[in-house]
Amino acid sequence: MKYPLRSVLFDLDGTLLDTAPDMHAALDRLLREERRPPLPFPAVRSHVSHGSRALVELGFPDADSVTRERLKQRYLEIYAENLCRDTALFSGMAEVLDELERLGLRIGVVTNKPAWLTEPLLEALGLSARLASIVSGDTLPERKPAPEPMWLAARQSGAEPGEVVYIGDAERDIAAGRAAGMHTLIAGWGYIDPAEDPASWQADGSLAAPADFWVWVDALAAGREWLAS
Repeated sequence: MKYPLRSVLFDLDGTLLDTAPDMHAALDRLLREERRPPLPFPAVRSHVSHGSRALVELGFPDADSVTRERLKQRYLEIYAENLCRDTALFSGMAEVLDELERLGLRIGVVTNKPAWLTEPLLEALGLSARLASIVSGDTLPERKPAPEPMWLAARQSGAEPGEVVYIGDAERDIAAGRAAGMHTLIAGWGYIDPAEDPASWQADGSLAAPADFWVWVDALAAGREWLAS
């Protein structure tokens, strides 16, 4: 039996890119500006996939909604100034991307990060030209976990939802992929809080490292021949 796969879509933060060092640095600077104590990197890392609002809430749990909004805007200003200082592909991801391209599969990104941060970040890392689809958090009125961004990415990649696998490190990633009718995989190397239970997300599989994608492919299709068909 053949399982035609035309496109592989990735979440950005915590799946394709290790953005936590730069996002932690931005929060650390904001805390210093506000004369607050720093937060350890592991505590911040597990919140990165939930965005700037979650990071501000982590750093300023006693702030009211108006103050949090001000702090979020300042955080984004700081982060944008050093968007790609220490950010990089996760270890092993470059090899996966190379192999996907060799096999003729379309690669895309679906993220809740706004385009004004997503696009310059991908450009700085030389990834933009390699992507058939980039759907940011403000590309459509809907964001993950809604399926609409996933459907748009599939169309831009020239694939039907059932021909797509989406890889992400947050429950909303898996929910969005499932709602869109795609295969879904958990990025186990990502920013998953120890208190979370990824097994409850009902993904099609969980990867410990990027290279494990091929293990999943082999289990699904009993070989890779169908990938290039």
